Amino acid sequence: MIEAYKKPVIIFLHGFAESRNIWAEFTQDYPPEYRILTPNFPGYGNQKEPPVADYSMEALAEFVQEELDQTGIQQAIFIGHSMGGYVALAFAEKYPARVAGLCLFHSSAQADSEEKKANRDKNISFVERHGVAKFMETFIRPLFANANEEAMMPYRRQLEEIGAATSQASIVGGMRAMRNRPDRTEVLRKATFPVLFIVGKEDAAVPLATSLEQVALPPVSTALFLERVGHVGFFERPQVTRRAVLDFVGGIFGT
Repeated sequence: MIEAYKKPVIIFLHGFAESRNIWAEFTQDYPPEYRILTPNFPGYGNQKEPPVADYSMEALAEFVQEELDQTGIQQAIFIGHSMGGYVALAFAEKYPARVAGLCLFHSSAQADSEEKKANRDKNISFVERHGVAKFMETFIRPLFANANEEAMMPYRRQLEEIGAATSQASIVGGMRAMRNRPDRTEVLRKATFPVLFIVGKEDAAVPLATSLEQVALPPVSTALFLERVGHVGFFERPQVTRRAVLDFVGGIFGT
């Protein structure tokens, strides 16, 4: 039987070709009354483990469910970056009562468009021909807003290193899983928990128009729209995005 953890719990879910390390600076100095979880998804974080059989969002959601069960946590607030948001939505679809709140941090409940599916197929072919490290050289740079390119160079290198350390099986498996994920906008419409959208106005991966189509879907939602921010606002605008997350969490937990 699951026992509720005594402290409010926030679980941060990293994105594709990332690891828990992306949250290291962002989660510093959070109030001590909060329990912070930052797991690595199976196959990510340069883990020396057997090959992953299933990279689907549903399988990763089950991994999260097992993580919560093992630590005795009944309910948490989910902060999901990009693919981490896809996983959080898959979790919320199956276990809505265990979600106290959901932040889609540069993420979307919509399925891939046909154009985006085709782009993922091209990227899969590129990785299979040229390898992961070569792919990261072109994949990471567009995640940042153009205006931030020089200032964000250390973080760009960090993401490139994390991505290059990820196995080819995980990179290819992750892209296929994202390509095949279903539309989950109905999860937003039926949400019994508040939803926070953090949106970069220059996000090439989740365009502003895509986010605008979704922010009014949940019964209770708030949104933060950021100028000069691409797909990695926790690096590009850490103070503003951290404050938004803390305000969201504090409103739910009453802290």
